[in-house]
Amino acid sequence: MSQAAHAYAYLRPSAVLSDAAGPRLALETSGGATPLGAVANPRFFAGFLADPAPAAAALLAVADVAAARYYQPQLRASLDPVVTANGDRLRFESFSGCCGVYARLDVLRAGLDGDEIGHGTTNVDVNNPLREALTRIGPAEPLHLAVGPDALEVTTFDGPVVEKKVPLPERWLRGFAETQVTAAGFDLRAELPAAEAVRFLRSLPRGGGRAGARTAGWVVPVGGTLRPTTRPVPGAVCLPGPDRLAALQRVLRHALALRVYGPAVPGDGPTASAWEVVLPGMRLTLTLSPDASRGFSGEGGVLGALATGTAEQDADLVAVLLAWEPRIEVAELAEQSGLTPTRVRAALTRLGTAGQIGYDTAEAAYFHRQLPYEAGRAEARNPRLRAAHALVEAGAVRLDGDGSLATVTVDDHIQRVRTDEAGRTSCTCLWWAKYRGGRGPCKHALAVGMVRERNGSALSGSGRAGSALSGSGRNGSGAAAAAAGPVGGSTAPNGKEPVA
Repeated sequence: MSQAAHAYAYLRPSAVLSDAAGPRLALETSGGATPLGAVANPRFFAGFLADPAPAAAALLAVADVAAARYYQPQLRASLDPVVTANGDRLRFESFSGCCGVYARLDVLRAGLDGDEIGHGTTNVDVNNPLREALTRIGPAEPLHLAVGPDALEVTTFDGPVVEKKVPLPERWLRGFAETQVTAAGFDLRAELPAAEAVRFLRSLPRGGGRAGARTAGWVVPVGGTLRPTTRPVPGAVCLPGPDRLAALQRVLRHALALRVYGPAVPGDGPTASAWEVVLPGMRLTLTLSPDASRGFSGEGGVLGALATGTAEQDADLVAVLLAWEPRIEVAELAEQSGLTPTRVRAALTRLGTAGQIGYDTAEAAYFHRQLPYEAGRAEARNPRLRAAHALVEAGAVRLDGDGSLATVTVDDHIQRVRTDEAGRTSCTCLWWAKYRGGRGPCKHALAVGMVRERNGSALSGSGRAGSALSGSGRNGSGAAAAAAGPVGGSTAPNGKEPVA
């Protein structure tokens, strides 16, 4: 599996410090991006947490996910959470080592009492002594929060006091990109009040290990609660591997409500879903892949945008208009850039492959952050996209008739790609027969879309590459429906990704 080493350099370990004013949570930052450019140890906030106990528990939940592997729990992960300051909130994000669970804590303005919140993205150190100290935070004592060093002048000529070098698999970056595409196709499916939320989450099985995490069930909202069901009836939400919600147990005594998000139309097989616990001034959300053996990294939701010839240039234009906004308005970006909303969404999806875009299901809006990855890295290492480019360069694609039918010749095999009037594609290949579009387009459909765009075809659907994944998320995003589709997976049970 391809991966790159990334160094986290901190001035000192994060810690809970005690002084006359009470405990002080000092979260140390690594190198990060800010409006002024790259900064070695940026400072984003200093002030008090309005509700210390739930904030401490929620931070621990995010750290739990960062340290977990749900599919192969015997292997430990060690990925420091990411913090983004959006001017009016702090977002703490993490991904499980198996790429199947994405966690985000949004500490909103109501949850913070202090100076101005900065703008930028960095990693924060979460170590074992800090975790132990956070478990001792009581509800009655004030908790001061500092995100970033108190004084940058403590840096010495010997360099940082603490340095971590960790491998970052390509699947981890691709998982961040796919998660925002998948979540953009979710709708709010259920909202439970505090008592029912606690009852439901405490009733879930725990400690099931690898087999339990792979179990996919369904729940349906009934009278203010969630009832299990054996099949995806209308209105049902998939709960793929209830063990993977274990991190929410930390915050149950502080929960105000539970919100559940999922695709508007459930399919025949397991789908991704998002589970949000509402806390005082905060939201803690876990997004689950359709199965623990299916990390988000191969869901295929970004492929349409990556395959378009205009998306790269559009992404460069859109990127200069972003400024760590907590809400990215597609219509406003379209007006500023002169692009259509469809091209703006494709550009945002492409920026997501470099870790620059996330999606907030609670607000049905994208947000800006900037992970420390090279643009285009995920694209270059996507096997289906590479295979599609190879087919185009080899002249393997022939458009037939009006372009709704195409023939793709691979060695001595012939595959036929058909596009219906609604722009939906199908293919005769084994990939399509197995996943039915649930993991995005196959390499043949991608190649056909590239050729159609190159020829200037007006045919909708995969002829525009990105629209083959069109759907109807709450923000009108077209990229998410297939990624949250009913069938498919990103990794095989042996942990290797199948190639289309």
